[in-house]
Amino acid sequence: MNRKINIESKLPKDTPNEHKKMFAEFIKGLFNFYRELGYAYLEINPFVITGKNIVPLDLVARIDDTAHFECSTKWGDLPFPAPFGRKLSKEEKYVKTMDEKSGASLKLTVLNPKGRVWTMVAGGGGSVIYTDTIVDLGYRDELANYGEYSGNPTTDLTYEYAKTILDLMTREKDPKGRPKFLLVGGGIANFTDVAKTFTGITMALRDYKKKLKDSNVKIYVRRGGPNYQEGLRIMKDLGKELGVPIEVYGPETHMTRIVDMALGGK
Repeated sequence: MNRKINIESKLPKDTPNEHKKMFAEFIKGLFNFYRELGYAYLEINPFVITGKNIVPLDLVARIDDTAHFECSTKWGDLPFPAPFGRKLSKEEKYVKTMDEKSGASLKLTVLNPKGRVWTMVAGGGGSVIYTDTIVDLGYRDELANYGEYSGNPTTDLTYEYAKTILDLMTREKDPKGRPKFLLVGGGIANFTDVAKTFTGITMALRDYKKKLKDSNVKIYVRRGGPNYQEGLRIMKDLGKELGVPIEVYGPETHMTRIVDMALGGK
């Protein structure tokens, strides 16, 4: 329920009466400014009154970069630093650009481009769980990437995301001739259309058919959610079409079981 608040009545008792209306208008304007421009933090301290104006003397603020999709035109050319000062690769920048222009979430961090274990995980929480499981099985040094796709991305966006990962994965063969593993995992989606996103992934896999074979890639899939049966069917049929080993599982299988199947050999 919306409730109109009398801001003037909430001001400190020692606020001069002639300034109360000005302060109330300033607070309302500052709140709208904070909300509409996607701030995560905003502090003005101190400020002074000069005539009929309030003038900030010192200000510190933090913008929420996840609001880029809604606020980029208001922010203008506002660059964000890479996490921990790390320089983004060309592929990471590309995924970041897609993420910023979409209402979905697309994330990619390349940890070890020569690694043999690559993930394409749906959901931020799922990506953490899959990564932990890979590390627990002793494959920390072979983990190639960290990332996720979620928020019901379109088929085209998922295709571009998958293509970026496959390009990185198949650039080099393992020098010892060992297989590489692609784990297409996730929990049970709430509203992401599994068939739609899997269609984008299969489009990318078709593009990289030869490179997948040359790099000895084995693919393990586990997913549930809206239209998951159709999505899994698409993946099963693709394995036969491409001649690439693809094992497919639904929500009846534990979320991270495919990690153990691929890496633990059980």
